[in-house]
Amino acid sequence: MSRMGRHPVVVPDGVQVAVEGSTVTAKGKLGELTVTLSDDVSVTLDDGAVTVKPANDGRRAQVMWGTARSLVNNLITGVGEGFTYHLEIEGVGYRAAVQGSELVLQLGYSHEIKHAIPEGIQVEVENQREIKMTGADKQAVGQLAAVIRKYRPPEPYKGKGVRYKGELIVRKEGKKK
Repeated sequence: MSRMGRHPVVVPDGVQVAVEGSTVTAKGKLGELTVTLSDDVSVTLDDGAVTVKPANDGRRAQVMWGTARSLVNNLITGVGEGFTYHLEIEGVGYRAAVQGSELVLQLGYSHEIKHAIPEGIQVEVENQREIKMTGADKQAVGQLAAVIRKYRPPEPYKGKGVRYKGELIVRKEGKKK
């Protein structure tokens, strides 16, 4: 039995939600998002709250129950408040800049890395070492953060690289003479 699935998702003011079969659409100040859920769950909209329940007693329905509730919650939160990821760049000569619709990274390679910024995501660079990504779609913003981090993951000896803000890098001791 899903513990998270039992809780209804409250729709805040300024967000409109429409449920048609297994498709949920949310519209708010940050845009409009749609998610199509599995047929193993049923979704209803009652008094400003979205409720997700398993459609049958099968194992797959139980598994998809909490997942569907989380997808609906992320949808409603995204169009209402949005999601933000912060990245930090650590290293001598490492820096970032936004040029038009591209994020330009200098991460110690012989060349610059240019990454196109997807639609619906705003990227800001503060003091060349901090990247702030904001958007309504949690999956898209998180994927962009993961791809940028993967260009130069933090290494354990000096701590150089791109990391999430507040991420703890376990440092190793270097070679001894």
